[in-house]
Amino acid sequence: MSITTTPAMEALGAAEPAICLNNACVAFGERVLWDHVDLDIAPGEFVAVLGPNGAGKTTLLRVLLGQHHLTHGQVRIDGNPVQRGSRRIGYVPQQKSIDSTAVIRGRDLVALGLDGDRWGITWPTRQRREKIDWALDAVGALAYADAPLSMLSGGEQQRLRIAQALVTDPSVLLCDEPLLSLDIFHQLAVTDLIDRTRREHNIAVLFVTHEINPVLPLVDRIIYFANGQALIGTPDEVMTTQTLSELYGRRVEVLRHDGQLLVFGADDHAHHPEPDQEGDA
Repeated sequence: MSITTTPAMEALGAAEPAICLNNACVAFGERVLWDHVDLDIAPGEFVAVLGPNGAGKTTLLRVLLGQHHLTHGQVRIDGNPVQRGSRRIGYVPQQKSIDSTAVIRGRDLVALGLDGDRWGITWPTRQRREKIDWALDAVGALAYADAPLSMLSGGEQQRLRIAQALVTDPSVLLCDEPLLSLDIFHQLAVTDLIDRTRREHNIAVLFVTHEINPVLPLVDRIIYFANGQALIGTPDEVMTTQTLSELYGRRVEVLRHDGQLLVFGADDHAHHPEPDQEGDA
């Protein structure tokens, strides 16, 4: 299922979409995670990915990262087939706790974005240092770049992960629940940072989240996965009682209050974990 009143390609004109999915499907045996997904994401567009647990949000990111193949259909980044380890893609993972004994510095974490996929010693060069400093400066993290990660707050650590994702100058930024475990203050700081970065550098953002409200003012479109289908459109198109009820096949209430959305009846626990999260992919 797909509704979109303002397709990305209208804004693109003759330009190449940053992300293109054509009749895309992922299935595990007889279980179809999602199917018939057609999507063009423009450079600089902010797209939120929503849905219950096990609906296929993380799997979509893995497909774009080249870690999982489509069952059928096509996927392209900047007009090219997906390649594992592509430097055209930046990846921001969930915020996770750092071992208190870890001595890795902030700039060391960012450097992994340049050479984390290579074997052996990487010799420092002026160009490499400049790229790392540029990424640190872009996220406002130069002041604590040489501090151990274990000494930094969750919000500061997440800024460094964003810098790590940006250091290769990507055209696409994939964010997998980047606000998880962050308080409201740091949630707002991280979302504002991602929004400012994508606007300044014309980066397409695919933002997986369980909670739409922190990013609702920034979102251009939403992909909502449920029941093997994908609903695609603007927030006003997707986040309604009628459209979500049709997607789930039962009554789902969507209420708006003080600029926030409240969704009732979309029970996460009625769904299975994604097979790739169980190590089956």
